[in-house]
Amino acid sequence: VQLQASGGGLVQSGGSLRLSCVASGFSFSNYDMGWFRRAPGEERVFVAALKGGDTMTHYADFVKGRFTISRSNMKRTVYLEMNNLRPEDTAIYFCAARRRAVPLDSRNFNYWGQGTQVTVSS
Repeated sequence: VQLQASGGGLVQSGGSLRLSCVASGFSFSNYDMGWFRRAPGEERVFVAALKGGDTMTHYADFVKGRFTISRSNMKRTVYLEMNNLRPEDTAIYFCAARRRAVPLDSRNFNYWGQGTQVTVSS
């Protein structure tokens, strides 16, 4: 199993970025996909998730209305569109996968990518 995240970078406050994560080695369309982040000096936290084989999504309160998770099963890729970025969004962003499960939440993601750095300047 491999998850390769990309798309991070440096952006000014209020700007946008789109993260991508290409998956291989498992049945992508049958897996829930998620994004997590770890800010400097803090623990990793949940950002968003998207159910395999469905359009159901789940977001952390601090990104609702600003971030959008989506996927392309044909490209085996999950995306995180981030708008109206704030300095507090600065973190390493990780994509993750788990077998499709109920409920769609932050638990039991057992496959992880290497992370991509997002830095938001004020």
